[in-house]
Amino acid sequence: MESSTCNSANLVSNIFAKDGGTSWKLRSYSSFYWKQSVKRSIRFEGIRASVAASPRTLESSKHGMQKAGEVVRVGVLGASGYTGSEIVRLLATHPYFKITLMTADRKAGQSLGSVFPHLITQDLPDMIAIKDADFSKVDAVFCCLPHGTTQEIIASLPTTLKVVDLSADFRLRDTTQYEEWYNQPHRAPDLQKEAIYGLTEILRENIRNARVVANPGCYPTSVQLPLIPLLEAGLIQTRNIIIDSKSGVSGAGRGAKEASLYTEIAEGINSYGITRHRHVPEIEQGLSDASKSKVTVSFTPHLMPMSRGMQSTIYVEMASGVNIEDLYQHLCSRYEDEEFVILLQKKAVPHTRNVRGSNYCFMNVFEDRIPGRAIIISVIDNLVKGASGQALQNLNLMMGYPENLGLLHQALFP
Repeated sequence: MESSTCNSANLVSNIFAKDGGTSWKLRSYSSFYWKQSVKRSIRFEGIRASVAASPRTLESSKHGMQKAGEVVRVGVLGASGYTGSEIVRLLATHPYFKITLMTADRKAGQSLGSVFPHLITQDLPDMIAIKDADFSKVDAVFCCLPHGTTQEIIASLPTTLKVVDLSADFRLRDTTQYEEWYNQPHRAPDLQKEAIYGLTEILRENIRNARVVANPGCYPTSVQLPLIPLLEAGLIQTRNIIIDSKSGVSGAGRGAKEASLYTEIAEGINSYGITRHRHVPEIEQGLSDASKSKVTVSFTPHLMPMSRGMQSTIYVEMASGVNIEDLYQHLCSRYEDEEFVILLQKKAVPHTRNVRGSNYCFMNVFEDRIPGRAIIISVIDNLVKGASGQALQNLNLMMGYPENLGLLHQALFP
């Protein structure tokens, strides 16, 4: 059986024993996953996926961890949408986060179980209107509200709260760009200066100390995770980056829209947002930061007849003297210790079905038949790693817990 050097768990002995302030309860919980993980991996269809809690995800014990067993009271604003309900599903297995507040607009006064029957077993408060919410009784908030409605709400929250915003309202540092792409002025420019972009594996240390985190969009997550390390290392050109992305219908949200009707999307595929999709400036912002120069991409998204899942197929030019093995080995080295970003074995093709319902990003690189070019394929679940899962990963980090708490769900297959 061919072995792989990527995403292997490195045994770090006594990681918790050395931290006298870490309680036995947390040590026991984390060591359970550690013992399950060391030197164990699973293989299916050419995929080697670590089931390890990586050393990096356990580093949080050194950074202001909450006392083990101490409940973090969590509010979910916009709980009646897809991302809000996904937050609730993930938190069902979290040992320390407890939902004590949920808001909705049209669904105010209802239980979440009546809106999402698959969550009927959860012990949750009824949803209320935001105007009736008592934020003095929560420690952290997931904001799952539509774009354009979030800025003033977050600006009005107590500054003692940790906030992860799943909308696009704080992702673009340049507020004039926000106005250009979202057709409305930014209503909280001062708060925008404080917000930290939440691409966890890339900006971990900034996120750790943040109060407000702008959770990345789904397309930008699938694109930036493979491209940023390659641009930082100068292994690919900044020109002629072509991104062909495909998403499940849940990416359009839960609102009733003609374009999302079954008869409109079944048995077909269609492009949308051609040349003007709102995730373009977010993608270009991250790639430009990585390359320290202006990057302009060609990005076209497509709607697929499936409920969830996302694939980005990316075409790039390699830098002079660089070959496909250089790209592979650099991504291998960059993500070797990451829990949720998996570089597959060579020639294995990532499939959306293998990350469905999970917080994983699977990726691989392939040599194009055109000399000097490479093809990169990245897959995520748009509602988990592309939204609610990454949001939980970020709040774990912000509260000082291991990033993987509540996120060790394996993919749903078939």
